[in-house]
Amino acid sequence: MAVYTEVTDEELDTFIGSYDVGRLLSFKGIAEGVENSNFLVHTDKASYILTLYEKRVNPDDLPYFLNLLEHLAAKGLSCPTPVPSKDGKLLGKLAGRPAALVTFLEGMWVKRPRAGHCAELGRAMAELHLDGKDYDGYRKNALDVSGWRPLYEQCGARSDSVQPGLGDEISRELDHLEACWPSDLPSGVIHADLFPDNVFFLGDELSGLIDFYFACNDAFAYDVAICLNAWCFELDGSFNVTKAKALLKGYTAVRPLSDGEFRALPTLCRGAALRFLLTRLYDWLSVPEGALVTPKDPLEYLKKLRFHQAVESAEDYGLTQ
Repeated sequence: MAVYTEVTDEELDTFIGSYDVGRLLSFKGIAEGVENSNFLVHTDKASYILTLYEKRVNPDDLPYFLNLLEHLAAKGLSCPTPVPSKDGKLLGKLAGRPAALVTFLEGMWVKRPRAGHCAELGRAMAELHLDGKDYDGYRKNALDVSGWRPLYEQCGARSDSVQPGLGDEISRELDHLEACWPSDLPSGVIHADLFPDNVFFLGDELSGLIDFYFACNDAFAYDVAICLNAWCFELDGSFNVTKAKALLKGYTAVRPLSDGEFRALPTLCRGAALRFLLTRLYDWLSVPEGALVTPKDPLEYLKKLRFHQAVESAEDYGLTQ
């Protein structure tokens, strides 16, 4: 369960009282998520999501995230909208943690996405990229190619305890990606974590994007690569080109890819696979005893990485120029 900080009834009642959202009726912890403590809050006016930002989130980044959500919502993108307190602040403090209240989005995430869901995602992601173009905030991607080797070095020789030879395989891939990572692609605000559980649907229609706490400024096509990894592989590890084609068609119908993005896509997909392999590996090796969160299997992304290593062109993902 992703509730790391417990909140007393009295603390919560005082916190909610600082907002013009009505009288508190109930609240409960939300089990999903791995970064922050989240609660579903019901008042006599509406429902909200309360997030307490844990130590893994840099408090200095919070204005970027919250102002971005305000900006995107004003553009018409369906995403949680921060609720200002009575004194106009988007960020407060609760139980010793920075905290924010955001609007509640109706919908559910899809555990087994179909091609139609992937197409909807592609369109929404492209709209996010376009809507964020005039956002004046900037946040470097802390987990871009320059951050992967330091993360790997924190795992060190322990990597081979997960699978023999894993350390050497990661080291070779780092050498390759550091040498050929593209630096001149169209860039701007990206979500950087659009996994299925961060995309809500009502039936087959996308109803909103959530959890922007990895959002940053980076290459748009890198966001696409993250989604190809997260949405287009089946449970047996096979790549579903029909889903990939739908995702890419949905995206390019709103924002066409440049020639440079087309050529770079296989490299970007390798990088996205390595990024999540490394963060999962770090978490796998760093879970404290008695923790309530089960870390995700890093080897899932090793299999995806090996698939992308054999890809020769973006056409292998179903994309045509």
